[in-house]
Formats: sequence, structure tokens, C-alpha cells
Amino acid sequence: MDTQAIEVIETEFVLEEVMSLNHARLTTRITSLLFAAYEERFNILTELEFELTTGRLKPDVAILPQLAYDWERDIIRYPDPPITAIEIISPTQSIDGLVEKIRMGYLASGVQSAWLVLPAIRSIILYLPGLPSQLVSEGTLRDPATGVELELAAVFR
Repeated sequence: MDTQAIEVIETEFVLEEVMSLNHARLTTRITSLLFAAYEERFNILTELEFELTTGRLKPDVAILPQLAYDWERDIIRYPDPPITAIEIISPTQSIDGLVEKIRMGYLASGVQSAWLVLPAIRSIILYLPGLPSQLVSEGTLRDPATGVELELAAVFR
């Protein structure tokens, strides 16, 4: 009697938004500025996926507390929420979709602040749990969750 074995291989296809030139530039600028000023206090990471209570989310940039790294054991989806999640809108995304991701995804799962970067109007919207959003179009973005301060002129130069 012949028996056959069946092997089931689970495959995941992830369709990601295409990164535009402005999106890529702002991801690099924000990461560089944060890293230069706050490397000793925080981990500034790009494109790290988080396994949160509201699902899998991947901000463009995340601010995390200092972590101890184990270079022999990596983590694919980080289980704890970042302190701050930063999203940069690209031409293929809707603002409504990103606001929902921030409010219903990040903030609902314990992220302490989120930024929505709007390249076309050179502005950043700051979101904090339970508070109205704050549009910052000039001067300095001040995030009370981290104490981070970021000059918009440096971001959008």
C-alpha cells in the first residue's frame, strides 16, 4: 500500500506601497536627524514590523527605548509597541487611511505618540492618545511622549 505525504508550506505575500522620491528623502532625513540628536536615549529604526494588539503594523520610522541586541538571535516582528510611530504619506496613500492606522492601530495598541508627515505642505501632524491632533507647519515639532524636538526647516530642506 502506497501512502503519500503532503507538505503544506505557508506562504505570505505582502504588497507594500511603492516608496516615492520625497518619501524616501524624508525617511532618510527624519531618521538622520533623530539619530544624530537622540541616539544615546532611543533606538531610531526604519521599516521594522511590529506585532501589536491591533495587528501587524510597520511605520516608516519608529522610536523605541534603548534595546539590548542579540546579534545571534534576530526578531522578525517586534512584539512591543514603539514609543513613537512615524508615517510619511506618499502619493499612493490616502490621508484617511493613515489617520485610521494611527488612531485605530498605533495609539490603540499602546504607542504613545504618532506623527503623520505631509510632504506637499511641509507639515507634520502630531497624534497623542485621547487628545486632538496638532498640525505643526513651522518652527519646532515637540513630542511630549519622548521629549524629542525636531526643526521642520531641517526636515524639509
